[in-house]
Amino acid sequence: MQVTLSVEGGLARKMQENSVLTIDNNEDCSRLDRVLVRHLGASRRGLIVRLIRKGNVRVNKKRCKPESRVSVGDEIYLPASLREPEDVHDGRSADHIPASLINKVRALTVLFEDQWILVVNKPAGLVVHGGSGHDAGLIEALKQVRGLPDLRLAHRLDRDTSGVLLLAKNLEALRHLTESFRLRDMQKHYFALVVGHPFASAGRMISHLAKGLVRGGERMVVDVDEGKESVTDYQVMIQFERDGFDYAMLSLAPHSGRTHQLRVQLQGEGHAILGDGKYGEKPDLSAYKSIGGKGLMLHAWRLRFDHPITKQPLEFKADWPQNWRALIDK
Repeated sequence: MQVTLSVEGGLARKMQENSVLTIDNNEDCSRLDRVLVRHLGASRRGLIVRLIRKGNVRVNKKRCKPESRVSVGDEIYLPASLREPEDVHDGRSADHIPASLINKVRALTVLFEDQWILVVNKPAGLVVHGGSGHDAGLIEALKQVRGLPDLRLAHRLDRDTSGVLLLAKNLEALRHLTESFRLRDMQKHYFALVVGHPFASAGRMISHLAKGLVRGGERMVVDVDEGKESVTDYQVMIQFERDGFDYAMLSLAPHSGRTHQLRVQLQGEGHAILGDGKYGEKPDLSAYKSIGGKGLMLHAWRLRFDHPITKQPLEFKADWPQNWRALIDK
């Protein structure tokens, strides 16, 4: 017996009872790990890579590397730990989402939507997907609220980062968007309020970032020689001084998308983002609170990219949150 699950846009995946995923034209020449992330969910990326490296995921009955390319007709064996859908975690169904989260998702500002993609303005404080102590996040709630079972994150924003968030409604759109991010065809611009007055007023930050250091039981991202190159251009927009505390607004254009990239790079430059309890210094956090600050002052302001199917150039901007006004209005 073989079951074919059709996805909007003509993409189909064939799953047999012995848990084999058959590659179709849309995934031809893709990396093995990226195929499985697109089909099984971004929250499983780490597990997928580990299982491939251990040999528990096989292509045409052979061991492969995460970066191995697959071809049309290839059969990928999925171990038991990857056979359940992404929305099932330890027996919890996506239907069991807190009402408070559902209400927040219903109140989201939708910047754009068509049959392929969904673009929203994510508020700070909202996790994008379940895991790490959260039963569910924005993606799980959106699937339920909007009736979009195949919705996937095209990129991520930290829980405390606000702004433009791009999602794909099916795997075909996701594949094209993922490739655009990989080729750096996407143009991302952030605003941040940071400690101090940076000098020079514009420049480029280059770091080599890796996950590693654990502080207080929490994993940190560090700048080390063996890390992945991470590049961000910055420009100082305006400088402030309030009650003896100096801070500034920066425009940030990252050329890579590493975890916590902007937060770690700015902290390394001595200008941590205001409200960054993970990487900021305690005296700066106290001074920030003393002038009425609350939350992480990092906002994904603008995203430019070509539509994954029509190739039409698109640009979306998200107004900064209301709590910024108290710190930037003179």
